[in-house]
Amino acid sequence: MSMRTRLPGVAIALATTLVLTACGSGGTAPAAGPGGGDGVFPVKIEHKYGSTEITKRPQRVVTLGLSDHETALALDVKPVGVVDWFKERPFGKFPWQAEKWAGTEPTIVGERDDINMEKVASLRPDLVIAQYSGITKEQYETLTKLNIPVVAQSGKHPDYATPWEEMARTIGKALGKDKELEAKIADLKAQFAKARAEHPEWAKQTALVADNFQPGIFAAFAAHDPKLAFLLDLGFQTPDRLRQAPKEQNIIEVGSEGLPELFEVDRLVWLTSDATSEPKVKADPVYQRLKVAKEKRDLFVSYYEPPIGAAISFNTVLSMPFALKNLVPILAKQ
Repeated sequence: MSMRTRLPGVAIALATTLVLTACGSGGTAPAAGPGGGDGVFPVKIEHKYGSTEITKRPQRVVTLGLSDHETALALDVKPVGVVDWFKERPFGKFPWQAEKWAGTEPTIVGERDDINMEKVASLRPDLVIAQYSGITKEQYETLTKLNIPVVAQSGKHPDYATPWEEMARTIGKALGKDKELEAKIADLKAQFAKARAEHPEWAKQTALVADNFQPGIFAAFAAHDPKLAFLLDLGFQTPDRLRQAPKEQNIIEVGSEGLPELFEVDRLVWLTSDATSEPKVKADPVYQRLKVAKEKRDLFVSYYEPPIGAAISFNTVLSMPFALKNLVPILAKQ
């Protein structure tokens, strides 16, 4: 299964039935809660399509970003609606998510950036969060016309290229949990600093994260993609071509002939979807001639078993501890 992030959003028309669904379900008024009396709300958040004011603590949150629900879960907020990235059925099968959902099943409102707006509205959310997301202005306006506050993605970065700390802080602010979020970021940064201190040699090594989405095509993730960003946080360097990749694309693809120029790095981490992925890559004659392959500095880790690839794909305050615990020892041993 391809794990590429499809960057273009999809255009979804505002249907009359959508309005009727929202109105018929009792409007979008939030359930009673702590409200603004706790001194946190209202908060105002700037984003790609303007700004959104959240007047009281949200009670029914829908997340439209691929990984947004994980940050909410880390802050002990269970969204009532989410999008599915990894075709999870049942939802929340990854261990770092499962213990937070604790048996609660959210409504799946879409797959990746293919979102069912009618389904979103039917959940009567009092907050929609879309950070690791490519929602369109039309989709944003569809919800705001129903008086649903939407915290869209940052306007300072292209879609899907906002650093994880910035997305996390936006979600923490929207949920009124800035302090809890800052504590989690500080803890994570301390874990990364510990790994860097224990492995100073990584700062002198180049690294690359790759996937073989289709036969004969080799994809290297850009520096702004969460997968490579995780290795950079561990101290590794990466080729300039990946640092300078256009922010609108998260991968650079090459054919077999392009492997020597881009993939000849010190540490090469492949993400695999199944048992056939590794032998397919290793069967390529050009790949076999790369020094990184001949000297066994390449590494194959799974998206699923164990889900290290999934953990660095989400790359959130919830999933990164799992990745640190499981990937760092493998990198250190190699």
